[in-house]
Amino acid sequence: MATVAILGAGAMGSALATPAVAAGNRVRLWGTWLDDGILAELRAGRPHPRTGVRVDPQAGLHDAGGLDAALDGADLVAVAVSSDGVLEVARQVAAAGLAPGTPLLLCTKGFGRRPDGRVGLLPALVAGALGDRLGASCPVVAVGGPCKANEVAAGRPTAAVFAGEDRAAVDRCAGALGTPVYRVERGGDLAGVEAAAATKNVYAIAVGICHGLAEAGGEPWHDLAAATFTRAVAEMRRLAVALGGREETVLGLAGLGDLEVTSLSGRNRVFGARVGRGEPPAAALAAMAAAGQTVEGVPAARLAHELASSLDTSGGLGGPDGLPLLAAVNHVLDGAPDPAAVLAAAVLPG
Repeated sequence: MATVAILGAGAMGSALATPAVAAGNRVRLWGTWLDDGILAELRAGRPHPRTGVRVDPQAGLHDAGGLDAALDGADLVAVAVSSDGVLEVARQVAAAGLAPGTPLLLCTKGFGRRPDGRVGLLPALVAGALGDRLGASCPVVAVGGPCKANEVAAGRPTAAVFAGEDRAAVDRCAGALGTPVYRVERGGDLAGVEAAAATKNVYAIAVGICHGLAEAGGEPWHDLAAATFTRAVAEMRRLAVALGGREETVLGLAGLGDLEVTSLSGRNRVFGARVGRGEPPAAALAAMAAAGQTVEGVPAARLAHELASSLDTSGGLGGPDGLPLLAAVNHVLDGAPDPAAVLAAAVLPG
């Protein structure tokens, strides 16, 4: 039995409590300053407002001011807050007395900015936010794969990927959270998993646009959707390799698998579908934000394009020009009047 602290009471944080409890751990679910309403619902015994699933009563609930208590004696800390809040939470964790050597299971997906303003992958940024002492001693393990929060919460069969440079930490996290239905594939390609996890949200927007075109016109756009999906995988592979990851990681659960499930459903797909139906991107994003739905693929698209522009072109990426679908998504977000034509120009051969 391990003591598992889950930081973030949103959809994925609360969902992770299901396998954590099922594996026989002591589980603490800490809510950020944005999660007060969610914690009130959970304490009242009602289903989580985003997953529709009740959190197991064996999981202890902690308010934003109770971070010290949530971390006290924790053997494993899972970080499941949104990408725009993850570095602030990491700084709070360091101040709250995280024990040196405690593994951090990073469920947050996206990019962030280094202190010098450059864009980078989250593991290194989280380590930096912890400070020199904790950042060097607390290994980061990334979570990837096709893991929808509502299905993880409901205990449906799920295949996750845990990857990190410290194999013992990966084994420790997988051993603590793996169950007969929440199966964990273990790997060492931290950069590949993180790159795939961050970019799949961007490319799911593009596939979602194709679904929206079909919904608006009543006719299928399956050919464009398939070409878009194929091009997305190719670009995810190129970017992962440019960032030090491996191609085969993107062709597995962390890349292709996660892109598939995100393109079938999820907030990024929904946003893309709204744009494909003719809604201006800014209006669609505002409406989803008002409903409490974060579309992480939108900021990720901007940051990925900036990151691609900064990478050494000798690595074979060719800068942002080597990722035409990524550029197309950004063009659509800028308000391009014909998203179908923009996508077609990016993904059709010739």
